[in-house]
Amino acid sequence: MKVNYFKHLLTLSICFLCFSAFSQKELKNKISDFGTLMPIESASIYVQNTTIGTVSNADGKFVLQVPNQFVNDTLVISSIGFKSFKTLVSEFDNTQEIYLEEDVASLDEIVLVAETRPKTGNDIVLKALERLSVNMPELPYLQKGFLRHKERNRIEFKWLIESAITVYDSSYASPAASNLKINVDQVRKSYDLRDVDSLLTYTAYLKEKANKANLHARNLRRDTIKTSTLVKAIKWNDTRVNGLQNLFESKLNVFRNVNSNRALFGDDVLDKHQFRLDTILVDNDRKLYKIEISESHQFINLETKGIYNDGYQAKGWLYIYYDNYAIKKLEYELVAASKAQKSRSKTLFDTQINHKLIMTFREYQEKMYPNYIYYETPKLVNVGYKPTKPGEVNEAEPNTDERFYYTVQELLFTEIILDPEQVQIALQKPWDPDIFAIKPYNKDFWRNYNTLLESEEDEKLIQDLTKRSSLFKD
Repeated sequence: MKVNYFKHLLTLSICFLCFSAFSQKELKNKISDFGTLMPIESASIYVQNTTIGTVSNADGKFVLQVPNQFVNDTLVISSIGFKSFKTLVSEFDNTQEIYLEEDVASLDEIVLVAETRPKTGNDIVLKALERLSVNMPELPYLQKGFLRHKERNRIEFKWLIESAITVYDSSYASPAASNLKINVDQVRKSYDLRDVDSLLTYTAYLKEKANKANLHARNLRRDTIKTSTLVKAIKWNDTRVNGLQNLFESKLNVFRNVNSNRALFGDDVLDKHQFRLDTILVDNDRKLYKIEISESHQFINLETKGIYNDGYQAKGWLYIYYDNYAIKKLEYELVAASKAQKSRSKTLFDTQINHKLIMTFREYQEKMYPNYIYYETPKLVNVGYKPTKPGEVNEAEPNTDERFYYTVQELLFTEIILDPEQVQIALQKPWDPDIFAIKPYNKDFWRNYNTLLESEEDEKLIQDLTKRSSLFKD
C-alpha cells in the first residue's frame, strides 16, 4: 500500500515538474538586416497587446520567455526603419533567422495631411514636449524589470551585477524625487574585482562625510589609509554616481523629469539644444520623425552634487511618432565642450563623451512607458594623485588600457502593472534600491524571468570574470 502511495506521489511530482518546465514557451533567434545581412541591435520583440517583451543584443540575438496563456497571441519583431515581422507565438520557429526589410515612409501621404503641422525640428520637439502630459502615464503603476550593471576597463570586466527590480511611479505629473521608488527583488550575479586605490574618490568622500572642504588628494598618502575605509568611499561613490535612484531622479531621466527645475528639456530647451528634422521613418507601420540633436548657445550642466558636471554640449537623435507626437526613442550624448571640462575629461577619463544615454518607450493602453534604458559613463576608480613637485615620489601608474574605467547600466522592463490594488499591496512592503548589496541566488525565481541576452563579446568577458572571481574568493 505504501509502495503504491509513493509511486503515485512520485508520478505527481514528475508531472508537476514537467508542467513547470513547460509553463512558458522560450523564443530565441537572431534578427538581421535583409539588405546588408548585418545584425540589428535593439530591435523590439514583444507579444502584441501585452507588456511581455525584450530587445536584441549587439549580435542581433534575443531570448524571450512567453507564458503559455499567450501562445495564440501575435509576436511582433520591429525596429525603426524596417518592416515588422509578425507571427503567432505558437508558430515561431527558433531555427530560422529573422530578416527585416528596410521600410521607407511615403512622402506623398505626408504632404497631403489636412491639419497644420510643425515643419521644423525645433517645432516638432516642442510639440512633443507639450504632448508629454497626454502621452505619458497619468496614473500610478509598477514596472518589473531586469538590470545589468557592468564596469570595465579596456581589457576586461571588473564588476558585474544582474538584478531583478521593481519600479513604482505615481505618475508623470508628480516629482520623481518624492514619487518614484525602486526595489531590488533578486540578484542573479554579483562579482567585484576592481582595484580600490582612488585617492580622488576618497578625498571627495571625506569632504562629504567629514566636512573637510579644504582637503586635497595631494595631502593624502595611500599607505596610511586602510583598504576597508577606501572600500567605504568607493561604495559611497558607486551609490551617488551609479545608483538607480540617482539615474531615475536626475536630469538624465529626460522626459520623466521635464517639469523639474532646470530640466534638460525644460522651458529653456532651445537654449541648450537645437533640433533638425532629418527624415521620416517607419516603426511597426507607424511613421515617425527622425530628428538630429545638436548644441545651442549654452552649455549643459547636470548639477551633480560634489562633481563638476558642467560644460557639455549635446548630440544625438530623437524619434517621435508622426500621428500623436509621442516620443519613441532618444539617443543622447553629452560631450565635453568647455575648456575646463575638456581638460578634466581627457585627464581623468581619456574621453570627451561623459554621458551616453539611450531610452526607448513602448506604447501600452495609449500611454508610453519606459521599455529599455542604456546608460554609459566613465568613472573614477583606478586613479591616484599624480605628483607635480620636484622630489615627490611618483608611484608606477597602470597602463592606459587598465587605468580608465567606464560603467554601463542596462535596464529592460518586462511587465507593467496598472491594477490599483496590486500597486497598493506592493507599496506596503519594504523598498530597498541598493543594487550593490549582495543577496542569495534564487534559482527558481530566475528560471522563467526575462533577461537581456549578453553579446558574444560580453559573454566571454563575463565567463572570465566569473572564473577570476571564484579564484579570488578561494
